[in-house]
Amino acid sequence: MTFNIRITSSEDAQKLNKIAEKYPFDIWVHGKTGYADAKSLLGLMLCTIETDLKLVIDDENDTKALEKDIEKFLVK
Repeated sequence: MTFNIRITSSEDAQKLNKIAEKYPFDIWVHGKTGYADAKSLLGLMLCTIETDLKLVIDDENDTKALEKDIEKFLVK
């Protein structure tokens, strides 16, 4: 499953990191210059300079609760 997201500040990166740490499955953030584990605060900090990011989760995971948690980061 893929979600289009935006991280605009270090505070956003910290919030997304805390959300990702709650889930037992892998959550990745992909950008134009590479990708980072959403559970890695340093990796997310490097993504904050990019505007168009994708949050990627394996399709086999139940993402309903995660979708609610990341609502503020979704690009509509």
